[in-house]
Order: sequence, then C-alpha cells, then structure tokens
Amino acid sequence: MSDEKLEPGAYHPARWWHKLDNDRIQCDLCPRDCKLKEGQRGSCFVRGVSGGQMVLTTYGRSSGFCIDPVEKKPLNHFYPGTSIFSFGTAGCNLACKFCQNWDMSKSRDMDLLCDDASPEDIAATAEKYGCKSVAFTYNDPIPFAEYAMDTADACHRRGIQTVAVTNGYMHEQARKDFYAKMDAANVDLKAFTDDFYFKLTGAHLQPVLDTLAYLVKETKVWLELTTLLIPGKNDSDAEIETLSKWIRQELGPDVPLHFSAFHPDYKMADVPPTPPATLVRAREIALKAGLNYVYTGNVHNREGDTTFCPACREPLIVRDWYEILDYRLTDDGHCPKCHAAIAGRFEAFHGAFGAQRIPVSIHRHKAGAAL
Repeated sequence: MSDEKLEPGAYHPARWWHKLDNDRIQCDLCPRDCKLKEGQRGSCFVRGVSGGQMVLTTYGRSSGFCIDPVEKKPLNHFYPGTSIFSFGTAGCNLACKFCQNWDMSKSRDMDLLCDDASPEDIAATAEKYGCKSVAFTYNDPIPFAEYAMDTADACHRRGIQTVAVTNGYMHEQARKDFYAKMDAANVDLKAFTDDFYFKLTGAHLQPVLDTLAYLVKETKVWLELTTLLIPGKNDSDAEIETLSKWIRQELGPDVPLHFSAFHPDYKMADVPPTPPATLVRAREIALKAGLNYVYTGNVHNREGDTTFCPACREPLIVRDWYEILDYRLTDDGHCPKCHAAIAGRFEAFHGAFGAQRIPVSIHRHKAGAAL
C-alpha cells in the first residue's frame, strides 16, 4: 500500500474488489490484496479508493506509443517478422529491485503519462500503420487491466491480435477475465525460488506458476516465457535445470523460453551485467532438459536467436537479435525439410518489419502520426 493519497479527480471504475467490515476496500486483482481506506492508493500506485469504490487512475493515459518488431516482446513464434503496436502506462504490482523499465513501472509521476488515447484510438492507429497486433507492455498491464481489456476488444473488432507482456501475478478470477481478451502472452518467470521472488520482487513464485499452468491447460493463448538471468541471483546450473524441467513437465516442451541478459539498473546497479556465456550455458541446459525452443536475448548470438526444427534441427528462422535474416517455414508453420509442425502462430511470410522502432503520437479521434 502506498502512503500517497489520491488527488481529487475523475477516475475509471475498477473491477475485482470487495468491501471489508472496517471501512476498507480490498483489491482482488493480484495476490498483494491491498486493503485501502478512502483516498489511499495500492502498492501499484495506480489503483485506489475514491468515492467508496476501487478506481483506476491511468485509464486512457499512456507513457507513449511505439511500433516495434514482435520479436522485441520477445515473441519468436507469434507471427514472426510482423510489427506490433506497443504501449504502457505507469505503475506495477511487483517491486523488482532489478527493474529494467523502472522509470515507467515504478513511476509515481503522472506527468509521465503524456498521451491520452481511448481504446478505439489505439486500435484505429494500429490498423492505420498495418500492425498485426497490439502489445500491453513497458510497465506491466496487470495494474491497468481494465484499459488493456477494453483496448483488446477494440482491436479484435478490427481483426488485430493482442499481446500481454507481464509478470503473471494475478488472482484467479482476474486472470480468467484478463486472458479471455488476449491472443498471446510473454510472461516473466523471474526465477525458480520463492526466496528470490520474496527478496527481489516483493512477491511469491506460486501465483506465477499458477498463471502459466492456467494459460497452457485452460486457454488458447499463445505463451512464451522470459527469464532475466542475474549474476549470482538466479543463474546457477541447478536452478536453470530445475526451472527447465518444470516447464517441460508442467507446460510441455513446445513453450518457448527466452533467457535474457541483465544490465545494471535501478536498485541493483552494483551487480555486473550477465556475461553472454551465461546465456549460452543456460540455453544448453534447457535444451538438454527437453525444451524444443530456447533463445538468448539482449545479446548478439545468431544460434541462440534462431528457431530450429526440433525434429531434424534444420534452421528455420535465422535471426540476429530482432532482425530476421532467413525464413524457411511453410505458410502453415511446418519444416520444409522433414515436414514437422512447429509450435506457434504462423502465416504467409512477406518480409520482416525489422529491428526498427517507430515512436507514434495519437490525437484523439484521428489516427496518429509518426514523430
């Protein structure tokens, strides 16, 4: 719970809360279970109590819009080479000491939210620029779930896919409601010990595992995972092997796993960056544990960026970071050499968007323009 108070103003009604007997309201969005009095904000800072109800303060307000390659989310098996319209707001329901987007996710400065846009504005702009999908990203979409869900509805009306880039830390009912609107997700599996989660994120591991199991076993959402490897914190051979074996056993061998490189930031500026050799080692351990698609991220490593056929080891999508150098998959996602099916969402490939990043501004009720 934040000590700062809500300023008077018009806020969007929130979902997933109930009244307690002591003049408090409990937020039921995530396992933090913030119990708030009138005027108080939750731990995410963007949800609070106003007028006797839970409200969202960032609905319709963004920290910025960009068109990215879908590989940047990272998603390597969700319409590779396509462009994705990306945006976030402010706030986060975790307290990661190693946050790589802390200026947005940890922000308590509403002035950072410089762009106003309705869900329909976002969908219309994404359509104008030919984006295959829209990503709720930069900060975590869980605190702005209502805004993300309404935007997802607007996108689906225009045939645009939706993607959540998230920590997966949600309660069961909110999880069901939220992912009913999503076509794909990249979920951060930040480590595989509760000690890491508690000490470095202020959360717990099990709710994240519950989200992952739910997505694979009870939805059609395409799932990929990212683990940021931090030297001395979650990069031991034993932990990587345990994490990989859990994925293989509980989620299956076809869920792609991205090992990403940490760089010193936020409250862990004294920790050295992840050596590329650590990512290569982690990938080898995960492949040996039986995962079919394992990638390295935030480094140039062509082998670690490439999608290989798990049956014959033919390189099918050759990448260098976010750049696709060669694409050999059939239109329906099969290996042209041995005809094995490749897990993912694929379509006819007509060239890649590339590694470019295009900032976009949105003017309400009309399409945006590149800055």
